[in-house]
Amino acid sequence: MVYLLGDVQGCLQPLERLLAEIDFSPSRDRLVALGDLVNRGPQSLATLRRLMALGDAAQCLLGNHDLHLLAVAHGARPMTRSDTFGDVLAASDRAALLDWLRTRPLALTAEGWLCVHAGLPPQWTVEQTLALAAEVGSMLAGDTLAEFLPRMYGNQPSRWSDALAGAERWRFVVNALTRLRFCTDDGTLDLATKEGAAAALPGYRPWFDVAGRRSAGARIAFGHWSMLGLVVRADLLALDTGCVWGGKLTAVRIDGGRQEVVQVACPQAQSPS
Repeated sequence: MVYLLGDVQGCLQPLERLLAEIDFSPSRDRLVALGDLVNRGPQSLATLRRLMALGDAAQCLLGNHDLHLLAVAHGARPMTRSDTFGDVLAASDRAALLDWLRTRPLALTAEGWLCVHAGLPPQWTVEQTLALAAEVGSMLAGDTLAEFLPRMYGNQPSRWSDALAGAERWRFVVNALTRLRFCTDDGTLDLATKEGAAAALPGYRPWFDVAGRRSAGARIAFGHWSMLGLVVRADLLALDTGCVWGGKLTAVRIDGGRQEVVQVACPQAQSPS
């Protein structure tokens, strides 16, 4: 059985209850976590250890909060008052955990679904998305990590071009795969608006509603957008249901063409602001 999992964000107890609810067995089942494994919730360290201990039974994508942890750990960004991953930074197995985290992919496929944390611009095909994710992933996993992380931040360029190179190219890929919610029909990103689909600025729309996007027809699953909530369509799964905010933690079984939703209620660990 193969399950896709929405944003956990360091909420270990809901994760444990969900794994119990689906009777998850590492020898039989596979879990694909759609990113934001850590931060905002109370147990980032224990959550990382739990997912890492699942070995090949768990494939975990990198989300924006996971990249932020790596950036803080390598001195590329300061911690903020709302960060809750200090336990990871102080852990005796910090090095092993961070090395495991930085080798997680930015995109993968499972049972015919393209899995990303946030989204993809309308210019990208599924194949291009996977290739660009692997391109950036090789830098995160390689010797250039410390040089790459400070260049990762910023909202420009706001539109994809195949001519993009160097830091601008990599930054756009990271922004699309881990931060995207809204864009225009020509693929210009809005990385500031965080509310639900109805909050789109004039000329913008949810990335998956752009007419003529090159990934149309593909089945795509993502997290990241708690204000959007659960979306279950034949070609789209949105699985961030606000666990850390007191919502639910959501998994969907996808093997054999299924779309079976499993949810557990979550105590509120943070207040939206």
